[in-house]
Amino acid sequence: MSRFKQLDAILEKDMEDVVNNPIHYNKGKIECIEAIEAMLTKEEYLGYLRGNSFKYRWRMRYKGKPLEDLNKAEWYDTKAKQFVIDNPELTEKSNDDGKKS
Repeated sequence: MSRFKQLDAILEKDMEDVVNNPIHYNKGKIECIEAIEAMLTKEEYLGYLRGNSFKYRWRMRYKGKPLEDLNKAEWYDTKAKQFVIDNPELTEKSNDDGKKS
């Protein structure tokens, strides 16, 4: 392996995954997203996920890293999709009298 390929391999290994596992959100024994989920109701947490997805899509043109922001938005969309799958009661329709159908 050439010296440049070795250097590239070392740098790639040491690069932070700023989308899926940013270092600044993994201090201590619990990841920040897990603490947020624990403190919010299910409805609030789903709103949090949706809001963050929107935030990254909104700012993608202004921060200089549009693909990174779109990847972050996609990460939140994926979390929201799985959360809805795991909590189908969040998307059940209700009648005018407030009863779920």
